[in-house]
Amino acid sequence: MASTPTQMTAQDVIHILKLLAQHKIEVVVDGGWGVDALLGQQTRPHEDLDMAVNHRDVPKIWELFTAMGYREIVRDDSWECNFVLGDEHGHVLDFHSCTFDEDGNNIFGVDYAFESWQGYGMIDGCQVKCIPPEWMVKFHTGYALDENDYHDVKLLCQKFNIPVPDEYDGFLENESNF
Repeated sequence: MASTPTQMTAQDVIHILKLLAQHKIEVVVDGGWGVDALLGQQTRPHEDLDMAVNHRDVPKIWELFTAMGYREIVRDDSWECNFVLGDEHGHVLDFHSCTFDEDGNNIFGVDYAFESWQGYGMIDGCQVKCIPPEWMVKFHTGYALDENDYHDVKLLCQKFNIPVPDEYDGFLENESNF
């Protein structure tokens, strides 16, 4: 496996999403690529592809990607519902899984609300399911923020007229025109 991640291109993302769709695995794009899907264009480089999936699909995901040479990249937050796979070329896939009941209640896994899986965006001219803008901004709070978080939230808030969360005040003070 490559020691450092490579850039995850839009073409890589679409290839992965089509592969998962062929195996009837529903995917909701999260993270940086989810932001760029909402914005309709790539706005910064991405080292990985974050995806929310139904937990029932996790065994199929493991089978599919390990057969393709992907191996687990263990992180501090790894567990059965949050795992990262990487290949020898440095492609990194970050999966987050949960289970919703018939009423849309999250009954297991990563703490997603059903409504947070209902967005759509565009990557490389292809429509993809992604986290909606309000949820994406909300998901970019509650942890140690970095410049990529600020970049993503700033653009989402500008495009979708969402108030910038207070946690970004330190970033805003360093920018005169937001």
